[in-house]
Amino acid sequence: SSTMSFSEAEVQSARGAWEKIYVDAEDNGTAVLVRMFTEHPDTKSYFTHFKGMDSAEEMKQSDQVRGHGKKVFTAINDMVQHLDNSEAFLGIVNPLGKKHATQLKIDPKNFRIICDIILQLMEEKFGGDCKASFEKVTNEICTHLNNVYKEAGW
Repeated sequence: SSTMSFSEAEVQSARGAWEKIYVDAEDNGTAVLVRMFTEHPDTKSYFTHFKGMDSAEEMKQSDQVRGHGKKVFTAINDMVQHLDNSEAFLGIVNPLGKKHATQLKIDPKNFRIICDIILQLMEEKFGGDCKASFEKVTNEICTHLNNVYKEAGW
C-alpha cells in the first residue's frame, strides 16, 4: 500500500481550502451532484430514485440528492482530517471503495468526475489558489480508490 506524502504546509492549506466549501456541505454537495448528473447523465443510472429527474431544479430540491451530496462531503471531510495519518485515511477510503466496487458496482471513473467538479466549484467560488491547494488531495483520494478497485478485481 502506498503511503501519502503531504507536508505539514500542504495539509494545512488543503484543510483551509476544504473548510471554505465544507461550511455549506449540503448545498455544495448537492451542487456537485447536480452538475455531475447534468453534465454526465449516465451517472444517474446508478441511482434508481434520481433516474427520472431531468431538470437541475428538480434534482436540487430532491431530499435524496441532497442527502447523498451531504454524505459525499462528509466522507471527504473525514479523509481531509486524516491527511497526516495514512492508516486512518485508508481506514476511511478502503471500506468506501470496497462498497462502491462490490455492492454498488460504480465505475471508478466517476470518482475522478466528482473530484474534478469539486475542484471546479472551489475555483468558481474561492479562486484558483483554493483549487490548487486541494488538487493533491483529490488525486490521492482517486488513486487510493482505484487501488481498492484493482484489489476487488475491477
